[in-house]
Amino acid sequence: MPATELLFRQDAYLPETEAKVLGINDRRGIILDRTVFYATGGGQPGDTGAIARAGGGSVPIATAVYGEDKGEVVHVPAEGAALPEPGETVRAVLDWTRRHRHMRIHTGLHLLSVVLPFPVTGGQIGAEEGRLDFDIDGEVPPKDEIEEKLNALVAANHPVTSEWITDEELLANPGLVKTMKVKPPMGSGRVRLVRIGDIDLQPCGGTHVRATGEIGRLAIGKIENKGKQNRRVRIRFADAG
Repeated sequence: MPATELLFRQDAYLPETEAKVLGINDRRGIILDRTVFYATGGGQPGDTGAIARAGGGSVPIATAVYGEDKGEVVHVPAEGAALPEPGETVRAVLDWTRRHRHMRIHTGLHLLSVVLPFPVTGGQIGAEEGRLDFDIDGEVPPKDEIEEKLNALVAANHPVTSEWITDEELLANPGLVKTMKVKPPMGSGRVRLVRIGDIDLQPCGGTHVRATGEIGRLAIGKIENKGKQNRRVRIRFADAG
């Protein structure tokens, strides 16, 4: 089956797109020729939303994941939902509010890795909060100090852009990789880098805001000790927005 065109890689702000149904897999997953839905990966959850059918009605989508063929994005329907037919033209529509919150948190976590320049051992992105685990030998800086530095980077409104390098270029520059356990998205011959102004550059396949000011003010949540040198630091939105 042909690969799904990943429109979010070119423009993370596309809330919907027209698409053709390529097929339905044996688990009732819907495979489209193109999509705005981010598929679960790199600590970022798959998007939710709906697939609207031309004749009326829509299929609620509970998440999106990569198929057995990594080029396919599988849109997982809500249990019991009626499915479109292969060849049908549909409209894939994101739950944009949730996606945008993921984008804000994800970019905020990149900033957190600037404030705490330690190896990253894990992470998770959510619509309400996110966290990074750091390999820190010694004391973690005070929470209010981390928060102040983090929000200074948010307020500076650094531009967030992406660029591509080859797998070989990444292997020749291992210092670009901050994560110890999560491998960069390699294998297609090229790797996407996310650049934040002149303060951060690292491989990432996720979705991000266009500038750090869009994140909004952040608060540092609980800092947990998860092992001899593993410290978990959580960020959340400082207000309801």
